Amino acid sequence: MISMKDIARECGVSVATVSKALNDYSDIGEATRRKVRETAERLGYFPNSSARALKTNKTYNLGVLFVDKANSGLTHDFFAHILESFKVTAEKQGYDITFVTSNIASKKTSYLEHCRYRGVDGVVIACIDFYDPGIQDLVQSSLPVVTIDHVFDSRIAVTSNNVKGMHDLVEYVLSRGHRRIAYVHGADSSVTRNRLASFYHTLQMHGVSVPESYICEAAYRDVRGAEAVTEHLLDLPQPPTCILYPDDISCVGGMNEIRERGLRIPDDISIAGYDGLLFSRLLSPAMTTISQDTDTIGRIAAEKLISQIENPKTTIIETIVVDGKLVEGGTVAQVGPAVPLK
Repeated sequence: MISMKDIARECGVSVATVSKALNDYSDIGEATRRKVRETAERLGYFPNSSARALKTNKTYNLGVLFVDKANSGLTHDFFAHILESFKVTAEKQGYDITFVTSNIASKKTSYLEHCRYRGVDGVVIACIDFYDPGIQDLVQSSLPVVTIDHVFDSRIAVTSNNVKGMHDLVEYVLSRGHRRIAYVHGADSSVTRNRLASFYHTLQMHGVSVPESYICEAAYRDVRGAEAVTEHLLDLPQPPTCILYPDDISCVGGMNEIRERGLRIPDDISIAGYDGLLFSRLLSPAMTTISQDTDTIGRIAAEKLISQIENPKTTIIETIVVDGKLVEGGTVAQVGPAVPLK
């Protein structure tokens, strides 16, 4: 391992001079500072994390609380992509990440206790039950926190623009002449409520109404559940001409049931997903969906958390809303004239 002594020897200066150059002290010349830093980079020097923590009172470690069935968030494509962007941004600013759970060495503990045990400077929270008392304790603590797709009054949040996303999707389906539009929404959450309200509001703007039998619930990312709900919708006396699903994976469940019946997409029935995952563009026909900007969400979450850690006195509690983008695909047929805009 390269030490400051090695750099000092290579540059022909004292260890104290190397320390000052690496820590941006002003009482050394610019040429010396540049020579020391270039040498440190060439030799592959990294400062000792424990020494840096003592000097700055920071660990340069960010907690990541993403929980799904695998207890990490990594099996959830949408959040996994957000996490990758978060990680890249954090590392560029000199931070590492640590996953936070409710267990330490098989011993049950709280999320806040785990954060303290790991010594993280702050934590990002997503893909979890935000009403869990353990989450409430963490959010109400003094630890810097950023949430994704959920808003607390006292915390910075980064959310996908679910209202605009659903609005754009419904507008597109209406522009293809559809009036009988079903919506399979996910389990109750702030995301689901915003999307459902936007669905109804956009239809109302154009004077279009749908029967309550067209509105169904299936868990997010539940292929089997989506198949069952699709079966129900197709068995209605007057089935919908287009079915919207809560996410791209659920949409695949709908496709399975539709094709099992010998129906063609979009000739016999149209469908659309939500999320814009890579596989949705590889299907035939490519899926019509809303592509959520996971790169931007992850980057902003990291930037806001690090800013909160490094500049606590200037932190402004805000909600950053990130727009998605309609991906037309080929799963929504033109079945009639577009609904005129009002």
